[in-house]
Amino acid sequence: MVFKRLLGSLGVGGPTVDTVLDPGPARPGGALTGEVRLKGGSADFDIEHITLELVARVEIEHEEGESEGGVAFDRFTVGGGFRLAEGEERAVPFSVTLPWETPVTELHGQPLGVVLGVRTELSVAGARDKGDLDPLAVGPLPAQEAILEALGGLGFGFKSADLEYGRIGGTGQQLPFYQEIEITPSPQYAHQVNEIEVTFLASPAGLEVVLEADKRGGFLSGGHDALTRFTVGHHDVRDWNTEVDGWIRRLVEHRASYGTHGAHVPGDPYAGHGHGGHDGHEGHHRSGPGMGTVVAAGAAGLAVGVVGGMVAAEVVDEVGDFFEGDDEGDEG
Repeated sequence: MVFKRLLGSLGVGGPTVDTVLDPGPARPGGALTGEVRLKGGSADFDIEHITLELVARVEIEHEEGESEGGVAFDRFTVGGGFRLAEGEERAVPFSVTLPWETPVTELHGQPLGVVLGVRTELSVAGARDKGDLDPLAVGPLPAQEAILEALGGLGFGFKSADLEYGRIGGTGQQLPFYQEIEITPSPQYAHQVNEIEVTFLASPAGLEVVLEADKRGGFLSGGHDALTRFTVGHHDVRDWNTEVDGWIRRLVEHRASYGTHGAHVPGDPYAGHGHGGHDGHEGHHRSGPGMGTVVAAGAAGLAVGVVGGMVAAEVVDEVGDFFEGDDEGDEG
């Protein structure tokens, strides 16, 4: 996106800035590359620094209910310390490393509904000028993709994905929010589970996989949540269908203990912490399509519970709102 502003303190036209990201999705923990293209304004300007800020649209729960807001989760200085002459054109290439916990926005080219952006900030003569947000696409790590594909192969369906402000107790979580991927149960588990939420917490050492099931209640008992977690390496070679099916079995067979929010593996550091209870947030195998196919089908209205075109249309509308209306709402 290109933005142009008048730097009021100077009383003259400011530089034009266009940040262009290299094609294709970035990966968590990987490089985000591109260039910042500058065009001089109506006078010479000293460019003190060029900063890129990563911003996510996050759901925040509070006493009044729930709202959404932009949360900045990393900043990088990618250039500066030079004079941009009047009308001069200059490109500043950059390569920065994304945080390992950067959320996944797409799978096999299909958007998941999570919105990330890159904002360019220019500091000129002591005045900072924040530009518009450029959409940031992030694809899954190999282990994340393998797990999602296994879930699809086991008959689970993609429902939605979002970012929740807060922390999951007992994990190595670094960012102030986490991603939840909601999936519908396969026919095998539909009588036991309403839905399952999957959270990936990546780090250089590997991947924490947090699973939470919204379990159906019986005749004499109400429904409850069960939660457990597993750790895998980034490049593990496993029979993922068998592995993930075992995780799901273990999850749905848990029984909630009296007086606790959910059931947990003995010795599990998550004991006492529901997936939705955030520390620090005061405020049968069967062949079938992979999860990528399920997501694509969802966007086309073929997944269970999805009206034709609804997923794709909502994602486009929400992305537009976020990038067009962010500038004022995100300053705070």
